[in-house]
Amino acid sequence: MATLLYRLGRTAYRRWPVFLAGWLIALVGAGAVAGAFSKPMTSSFAIPGIPSMRAAELQQELFPGAQDVEAPTVTIVVAAPKGAKLAEEPYASAVARLVSGVAALDHVPGPVAGPVEAAAALRRAAGDSPEQLAATLPISADGRVGTIDFAFDVPEVANVTPAMKAEVMDILSNARGTGLRAEVSGPGMETMAAPDSTAEIIGIGVALVILALTFGSLVSAGMPVVSAGVGVGLGVLGITALTAFVDVPDTTTILATMLGLAVGIDYALFILARYRGELQHTQDREEAMGIAVGTAGSAVVFAGLTVIIALVALGVVGIGFLTAMGLGAAATVAVSILVALTLIPAVGGMLKSKIFGGQFRRYVPARDRSGRVLNHGVRWARTVARAPFAWILIVVIGLGALALPFKDLHMGLPGDSTAPTDTTARKASDLITESFGPGKLSPLLVVVDGRAITPAQQQQRQQQRQHAYDQVTAWAAGQDNVAHAALVGTGENGAMVLVQSTAGPESVAAENLLRDLRDTAAIEKRTGVTIGVTGTSAVQSDISAKLSDALVPYLGIVIGLAFLLLVLVFRSILVPLTATFGFLLSILATLGAMVAVFQKSAFGWFPGQPIVSFLPIFLIGVVFGLAMDYQVFLVTRIREAHVRGASPHEAVRDGFRNSARVVTAAALIMTAVFSGFIFMEDTMIKSMGFGLAVAVVFDAFVVRMCLIPALLYLMGDKAWWLPRWLDRILPNVDIEGETLHRPRLASSVTGTDDQQLTKAGTR
Repeated sequence: MATLLYRLGRTAYRRWPVFLAGWLIALVGAGAVAGAFSKPMTSSFAIPGIPSMRAAELQQELFPGAQDVEAPTVTIVVAAPKGAKLAEEPYASAVARLVSGVAALDHVPGPVAGPVEAAAALRRAAGDSPEQLAATLPISADGRVGTIDFAFDVPEVANVTPAMKAEVMDILSNARGTGLRAEVSGPGMETMAAPDSTAEIIGIGVALVILALTFGSLVSAGMPVVSAGVGVGLGVLGITALTAFVDVPDTTTILATMLGLAVGIDYALFILARYRGELQHTQDREEAMGIAVGTAGSAVVFAGLTVIIALVALGVVGIGFLTAMGLGAAATVAVSILVALTLIPAVGGMLKSKIFGGQFRRYVPARDRSGRVLNHGVRWARTVARAPFAWILIVVIGLGALALPFKDLHMGLPGDSTAPTDTTARKASDLITESFGPGKLSPLLVVVDGRAITPAQQQQRQQQRQHAYDQVTAWAAGQDNVAHAALVGTGENGAMVLVQSTAGPESVAAENLLRDLRDTAAIEKRTGVTIGVTGTSAVQSDISAKLSDALVPYLGIVIGLAFLLLVLVFRSILVPLTATFGFLLSILATLGAMVAVFQKSAFGWFPGQPIVSFLPIFLIGVVFGLAMDYQVFLVTRIREAHVRGASPHEAVRDGFRNSARVVTAAALIMTAVFSGFIFMEDTMIKSMGFGLAVAVVFDAFVVRMCLIPALLYLMGDKAWWLPRWLDRILPNVDIEGETLHRPRLASSVTGTDDQQLTKAGTR
């Protein structure tokens, strides 16, 4: 591996025009394909085969004309000022104009009714059953707030164009001029918050400052950012181009941007720092770049592979949108690796001595009696060495305490009720909750299949089926947490019962109601029907349950595959085990912190709401990959010293002497990049950014800087134990660059990257 990458680094340095032209052509080509053939991304989170989707299929079978659960429905909420009613002027005329405008839209089929007219029609149809009205009336009891429901005539939400949404928003704007309040929500009007440039600007700005302080050079500080930008650009353009062939979730580009920026900067930083160090031992810049790519590049390849394994493994969960997110992000990470391995050497070949230009600070480190660099990394390693067992206890107890809130984890999917408070979707949701109750937002639909009731006579069959439907309605209304239940549709072979909960769709009470409505054994036996439950909240609950069930298997697969990779890299059993143990601590502490801050609203930073259902499994995958990044970056230098004959304690100190500075800079950069996304409007993106930033802090600074060296001190030489039979069959990947010709390493362990930072900037 080291020899191959050594040759690649030298070739890219020597033939820099070819490599620079190649990456430029790749960017232009990807942009052209994306611009010409891309399609809108999807925001659907539905999973085929879950109970709610099976019930939706049963509904379509019994009622072919019924609205699909994934239909692009829209709900307009209109409200008169307090003390007024929608039936009064001028609000009645304003609502009538609004309804006429919506009905006249090209993509809105069928009649559209205003809330006052629709309520009157429902009351006439109810006749002697006024109790059925409570769950279906589109107007509040005081007549002030009403809803107007329709659906676009396109197959799914992804087919709703921005122009179609804009037409609805224009109609609403005109209606508001009369003093009428008009807001809109529903899947058909969902709009993923556009990536706010503030997130990237903040992250990149902090990264530039950290890089400048690390290198003391303005030119070298910009190189990792440029490298990461190329990787992210290619990754996002590739994902966008892929929409021409498959459905791609709209969160994929956000994830790819987050990871691409973070790992792209870090990988370039690692190679550039090693290159600067090698310049202290040779006047041949091409040779120095080859050595840097052969050694640091090997660590980058294997660190990147752990990230890719964790992301690709999301596919084993069997959830389409999660698989697409993982594959898109993994492809971006792969591109970032290639960019770091080739673009950095190519730019180095182009700039030559100017690569460390714009120098504003020279680093002159202190030295110990033997002449070795005495930096903060060495001092910290010595601090941990004084009481390694105490440090292990501090880390385990501290992260364990932070993990405690994780036991109260409650998951859900983002919806209108969790949207930012200044959006029209959130305003519409709040109006509905205030006027109709929280259960009105997303009622459950009980689908009743009566085909098993088959008396010989047609009239008797219909009577028995109707009696069964009435029994099911009464049974549903009698469940806990039910505000209203109404028989809203009957056909030759089935019926539909609309059930409104007393609580909002994201609440535990709503989940309990769904569970009770699916406990159908007794009612099915008594009536002879088959029952299924669907609806938006049922779909979301089923998705959360499936994701929760997949956590442990996914964790096992990711850890198993990465453990094998780390055994191959470090040629040890215990070192990969300590890496995995540290990851488990950091991920549990991260999830605990997320539950405390987002779900329980600790510190009042964010309003309390469920954790996005796919976030825990996503965090496990991404954080495991990032954790192994730091493990590889740090421990490869420790192993390099060990291979050269250093004692266990000296190997740890030498690893920290050479890597702590760069790993600290890399972790600070990742934290800055991820933290920038906390400032985005979308709550889901906020939580993703927060979780990743906190995870990097826990893993890089607590686990890798405290726990891992303490464990290595206690294990001594046993840390590198490997069974002989396994040693014989494992291929030698040479991540330390042992096969490279470096005579300077023949002596004792004295070379350091920090020492090399002293004069390299003047060459």
